Amino acid sequence: MFDKENRADTLHGLLLMVLFSCAAFYIAEIPLVKSLSLSPLIVGILLGMIYANTLRKHLPEAWNPAMKFCTKQILRTGIVLYGFRLTLTQVQEVGLAAFTIDLIIVCGTICLGVILGRLIKLDSQTALMTATGSSICGAAAVLGAEPVVRCPSHKTAIAVSTVVIFGTISMFLYPVLYRAGVLDGLTDLQVAIYTGSTLHEVAHVAGAGNAMDPTDALGIAGTATITKMIRVMLLAPVLVVMSLVLAHLRSQAPGDKKKNKITIPWFAFGFIAVIAINTLLQALFEAPTVKDIPLNGAIEYLDTFLLTMAMTALGADTSIDKFKAAGAKPFVLAFMLFIWLVFGGYFLTKYLTVLL
Repeated sequence: MFDKENRADTLHGLLLMVLFSCAAFYIAEIPLVKSLSLSPLIVGILLGMIYANTLRKHLPEAWNPAMKFCTKQILRTGIVLYGFRLTLTQVQEVGLAAFTIDLIIVCGTICLGVILGRLIKLDSQTALMTATGSSICGAAAVLGAEPVVRCPSHKTAIAVSTVVIFGTISMFLYPVLYRAGVLDGLTDLQVAIYTGSTLHEVAHVAGAGNAMDPTDALGIAGTATITKMIRVMLLAPVLVVMSLVLAHLRSQAPGDKKKNKITIPWFAFGFIAVIAINTLLQALFEAPTVKDIPLNGAIEYLDTFLLTMAMTALGADTSIDKFKAAGAKPFVLAFMLFIWLVFGGYFLTKYLTVLL
């Protein structure tokens, strides 16, 4: 890819993704877009889709390897650096109840997604990617699962789209339910755990939490975010288990056995290692929060930029024709998982927090 004869074309393609990512960061700061809690990652995939259906056919095909570089190497680097947003201390702050509910939500949503996907005859890869995004941390989880599932880029983009749609709906729905008194059966702590354990993206949790508790006087916004971060931590073990299960299933299928070898998501172990390092740094510098750790802000900004490049590249490989070919089934599955998260998450939170 970076050999002498292809280096210039690859760099041109990378520069294009960098420019799109810069535009995504700028657009994400526009007040209207910011009020919707649409992160640069989401704006990036939208820009990529616009490019895929307009300009791409007019630009050199030799630039395409740069897109693959973004969705492979840059993506995995971004997932590893994502660990700098988390510490093991956060798990201790919310206790066993939040961890248990997060674990049930993650495992239950993935299993339910696979089962429902079969019932509606949706292809297994799209079903698994959609369920992974709904269960853990939205777009970042879908991106993390892509190298393990080995699905085409357009299926990844479709899964991300479903997560964005229903995650955004949830972000506006939860504050409405809270203000209307529908969540009065939950304590403030339970509302926080419910929000953090069932909303799709970190941005969605932050948006909903701040809408319900703007000053964090009730502890809803902060606890919801921490509960969400525990779900993010579960990304690494989920990817490892997913890799082992998929390798076993592929070994049972006819075909080239060399293609059925276990795909070890080494970046997931890097993600865990970074969380451990970040925990040590927090203790070393006596930082009250993750954001107070030196250089944390710069690393988080860089990481968001890298993930935005990956998302933009995914969008750049997603034409309208591919969406039409996928049909409505991915969105039907995402809707059913959305119902499970809203109602199932409510009852899990209400009764399990009392037991634990």
